[in-house]
Amino acid sequence: MRRIDVIGIGLGVFLAGGGLYLALSLAGLDGLSAGIWSQVIFVGGLLGWVSTYLTRVFSKQMTYNQQLKDYEDAVLQKRLDEMSDEELAQLQAELDAEKKSQSSS
Repeated sequence: MRRIDVIGIGLGVFLAGGGLYLALSLAGLDGLSAGIWSQVIFVGGLLGWVSTYLTRVFSKQMTYNQQLKDYEDAVLQKRLDEMSDEELAQLQAELDAEKKSQSSS
């Protein structure tokens, strides 16, 4: 994320908070109550966002993890593409032997 994006998001949140305060004031709440309720709404939103973030962290659905998996898959695919038919047959035989030894255990 670029700095201008962070500045834009910060400005947007600041303006949304002010707009929420004005909307609550126009709805009939006094200044103190409108300020408290706008903070309650923003803290609730922040906690909701943090919970979705932590869910992605613990389920390993983060962008970095996905990029790392894609890279590893691409490297393995490239290695397979570079192997000769004899090497592929030998690898298949090794995998079959390992599969048989695991199933018999």
